[in-house]
Amino acid sequence: MTQPFSYAGSPARIIFGEGARSQVGQWIEKTGCRRALVLSTPQQRADAEALAREIGNLACGVFSGATMHTPVDVTEAAVKVAAETLADCVVSLGGGSTTGLGKAIAYRTDLPQIVVPTTYAGSEVTPILGQTEAGRKTTIRDAKILPEVVIYDPALTLGLPVAMSITSGLNAMAHAMEGLYAQDRNPISTLMALEGLRALARSLPEIVNAPRDVKARSDALYGAWLCGTVLGTVGMALHHKICHTLGGSFDTPHAETHAVMLPHTVAFNATAAAAELAPAAEIFGGSIGGGLWDFAKAIGAPLSLKEFGLSEADLDRAASIAVENPYWNPRPIDKTSIRSLLQDAFEGRRPTD
Repeated sequence: MTQPFSYAGSPARIIFGEGARSQVGQWIEKTGCRRALVLSTPQQRADAEALAREIGNLACGVFSGATMHTPVDVTEAAVKVAAETLADCVVSLGGGSTTGLGKAIAYRTDLPQIVVPTTYAGSEVTPILGQTEAGRKTTIRDAKILPEVVIYDPALTLGLPVAMSITSGLNAMAHAMEGLYAQDRNPISTLMALEGLRALARSLPEIVNAPRDVKARSDALYGAWLCGTVLGTVGMALHHKICHTLGGSFDTPHAETHAVMLPHTVAFNATAAAAELAPAAEIFGGSIGGGLWDFAKAIGAPLSLKEFGLSEADLDRAASIAVENPYWNPRPIDKTSIRSLLQDAFEGRRPTD
């Protein structure tokens, strides 16, 4: 029997297809805007400037200061530039760092957002903002944060390094995995989560073998959209709390942290959410935690928190922070169990369900 549920579809406009990047200018105008501030990280400044040239008079400037974990001081600097250039919208070109900056600007100014993803982060289709201040990462959910238009062009991901493709894809998978056992899950979010997991499980090994395979890149981007949409529909649980803790308080790399932690957090919840995770376990050989770890190892993902320069003393502090204001989780958490989970991830041990 189908359980009672509530479902609200995302109002974001999704444009998907090879060559879709050429539509950025059209969608600025369709959004009713005329002066777009193009955002990027320092590493992608040249790409942002090229996009600004392509849209011509519709661009009012480029801000290339986006960085991991969306520091509040960077956002404040970007908001100042948006005001000085009289921007009436932002165009975010890049991965989760740039998308996060665009969302942070929109939250403060209500400027419309057009996002052009170049990774598999998935955050571009969520009304969730994670931002860092004074060594703590906090999250906000608000309708103003959701971008109005997302333009997915698989051609923009052809040059994404394989290592970054792997960790970004596993980051997207984490959204879907937690969506399967979320307290407010629904039949549509579950369908999207499983379809997204299948697409990424199929495409990431293909990308490792043939990084410029357009079909594999398209499948991965499709999977990322689905997984991100799941995160935008339902609540987060233990996995995201731990990753926000590690990223916000210890500045660990965002996607890589998700990649390392995912097998361990899912294994932690495997018994409490056995029925919900069973279809996903089948995708990874029947064991959800161990199967995910084997998958991650096979495609060359990082497996240990030790690789990020953390110490065991850091794990003690991380466990304490992670149990403060905890997110809902299907299995109860306490500092001892989270400290043990972090130790396994620190050592890179294969989890058992």
